[in-house]
Amino acid sequence: MDTQEIQVQSPSPTPGGHKTGYFVKGIAALLIIVISYYVGYQAGHKGFIFAPKSFEVISQNDAPTTVDYSLLWKAIDVLNQKYIDKPVDQQKILYGAVAGAVNAVGDPYTSFFTPEQLTNFQTQLAGSFGGIGAEVGEKDGNVVIIAPLDGTPAKAAGILAGDVIVQVNGQSTAGWSVDQAVDAIRGPKGTQVTIQIVRGGQDKPLTFTITRDTIVVKSVKWAYKTVMVNGQNKTIAVITISEFGDDTTSLVNQAVNDILTHNVSGIIVDLRNNPGGYLQSAVDIASNWVKAGDLVVSEAHSDGTSITYKGEGNPRLDGIKTIVMINGGSASAAEILSGALHDHGFAQLLGEKSFGKGSVQELVNLPGGSAVKVTIAKWITPNGVNLNHNGLTPDIPATLTPNDVTAGKDPQMDAALSQFSK
Repeated sequence: MDTQEIQVQSPSPTPGGHKTGYFVKGIAALLIIVISYYVGYQAGHKGFIFAPKSFEVISQNDAPTTVDYSLLWKAIDVLNQKYIDKPVDQQKILYGAVAGAVNAVGDPYTSFFTPEQLTNFQTQLAGSFGGIGAEVGEKDGNVVIIAPLDGTPAKAAGILAGDVIVQVNGQSTAGWSVDQAVDAIRGPKGTQVTIQIVRGGQDKPLTFTITRDTIVVKSVKWAYKTVMVNGQNKTIAVITISEFGDDTTSLVNQAVNDILTHNVSGIIVDLRNNPGGYLQSAVDIASNWVKAGDLVVSEAHSDGTSITYKGEGNPRLDGIKTIVMINGGSASAAEILSGALHDHGFAQLLGEKSFGKGSVQELVNLPGGSAVKVTIAKWITPNGVNLNHNGLTPDIPATLTPNDVTAGKDPQMDAALSQFSK
C-alpha cells in the first residue's frame, strides 16, 4: 500500500471529493493516437495507417511543445514485422506504450494501471488486502519503507521505517515505481515474499522472508498517561493515529468526546509512522483545533492556481497544550495535520524530520478498465512550507533507535510527556 491522497475521476463527480478534470492532456492524446494506430493496423494490409505525425501538448516548463510520435509507430512496426515470436500481443504493446509514457514524467506516484492492477489498487483503498502491512514510498530514487503498521507481519518481522528495499523475491528494485513495488510485495494470505533491505547503520543488506496476511488497518486508538506537575498528578491524553482512512474522523471524534470528560492537562497526537491517507480526514481532525474559516492547507497546482482547505466546525481542543509526534514515517496527510497545528501555534512538533510526501494524486479512469494515477498538486502549509520532499523539522528533536525498539523503550514518548511537567 503506497501512501498518497487519491481522488477518482468518474463520469459524475464523487460527492465530497476533490474537483476533477486535471488529467494531463498529452497522455490522453497519446492514448487516442495509440488506439487509432491499433485500429488502422487491423484494417491495413502492409504496414500501418498512422495518425497525424505531431501534435501540440501542454507544457508547464521549457520542455518541447511539439513532438514527432512517428518514432513510436516505427518502433512498433519493427516489433510486428521482425520479432521472432509472432503474433505480437497488441494489448501488451498498447499497455506498454501508455505505461512508458506515464512513467517518463519521472514521478514515482504517477503511474498507469492495467485493469488487473486497477482492481488490486482499489482493493487496497478499501482497507483490507493481502500483504505484509508496510507502507511503501519513494525517497531519493529508492523504494523505501515509510512505515510498518502495528500488528502486521512487517512489524513482527522487524521491518523499520526508512529501510530501503533493494530486492523483492530476488528481483532488483532499481528503476521500480512505488506501484511496481507494492504489486510485487502484495499477495494472497499465507504466501511468502522475500525482501532484501538496506538499513542505515548496517554494513550489509538484511533479508526477510515474510508470510503475507490479510491486512486490516485500525487507524485510531487513545489512552491516558499521568505526569507529575508541581507535586500533583496530571492526566495527559495520547491519541495515536496510524493512518487517515475511512473510519479515522469518526474514531477521533469518539476520542475527543472521551478526552473532554477526563479533565486532561495536555494532549499528545502520535503521528509517527503514519503514512497518510485521505485529505478530508486530516482537515476534519485539524478542525478540532483550527477554527472554522482558518487555513489548514493549500493545494498548489502547476499553473499557479491553488485550492484552500479550511477549518470546519467547532475547535473543541483549542486551549489544551498539544504535542505532535512525528518521524521519518510521518507522511502526506500526517504532515498536513502536523503543519496546520504547528503553523497556527496549537502544537509543537517533537521527534524526527517527517518523510516529505506532500503531493496529491488523481485517479483517472480510462477505456477498457484501465486508469492513470497522476500527481496534480503539492501541499503547502499555512506558513508556506512546501511539504513535498522538504518535510517538517521538529521543534523538539528526539530519536528512537532500533535498539530502543528491541528493548521496549520509547524515549520519544518520554520526551513528549516531559513537556507537560515543565
